[in-house]
Amino acid sequence: MSVSKETSVRLDENKKDLFSSDLSVSEFLLLEELGYEPIGLVMGTSVYHLGLTNTRWTKSEEITVLTQAMYSARHLAMSRMMEEARYLGADGIVGMRLDIGGQHLGLESSLSEFIAVGTAVRLPKGERHPGKDPFTSDLNGQDLYKLHRAGYRPVSLVMGGCVYHIAHQGFMQSMKTMGKNVEMDNYTQAIYHARELAMTRMQEEAKRAGATGIVGTVVSESSRNWDNHVFEFLSVGTAIRKAEGAVPDLHTSLTLSLNG
Repeated sequence: MSVSKETSVRLDENKKDLFSSDLSVSEFLLLEELGYEPIGLVMGTSVYHLGLTNTRWTKSEEITVLTQAMYSARHLAMSRMMEEARYLGADGIVGMRLDIGGQHLGLESSLSEFIAVGTAVRLPKGERHPGKDPFTSDLNGQDLYKLHRAGYRPVSLVMGGCVYHIAHQGFMQSMKTMGKNVEMDNYTQAIYHARELAMTRMQEEAKRAGATGIVGTVVSESSRNWDNHVFEFLSVGTAIRKAEGAVPDLHTSLTLSLNG
């Protein structure tokens, strides 16, 4: 999907002498100290229809069709944001965030808007890699500054998801636990399994990107407008690797160690 005429007008202004960003003042000044040049706020969106497939009442299992739909919708939004960044000639996107909306638009309950937003930046000349896709990161400016000073670089935002149906309790099971303080094994096992699937998929993305680690990982869960026994588990973080020939700033490294 190419950049629209309306979008190109906004981005062309950024190409001239007026950048836009959602960076705070502190983030902007820290990135400027690193030699990062903010060049424009970039975004992508995808309005997606999310239907609910039939599930077995008594079986805990992944709903793979919904897992793939959620991933595809986010990927479409991210790819359109990346297209805007390429249009600007950016080397990366920082402070990126992924949101889901739609209710405020008065859309029917089965529709959701997936939004990707971040600030496109250029790197110092010595760090540019012509021909490669812009890197993506959801780290804030302060964390990116510390990471850079310690000799690491962001590779890409990575994620893994899993939409999972948790089995309902049967009548006899409900009777056995009524009034008791007892672990609900079926819920524990299902939630554990779903989170593991999400985290494993995030790690697989990082491996494919050539990263050596993931920082800032957040694992969340939501039920959206589905059945109250259906949840999405989402794991998101920034994949990183050590920069070739990078020499860590000893003062920064010492500060990081003292601050934990």
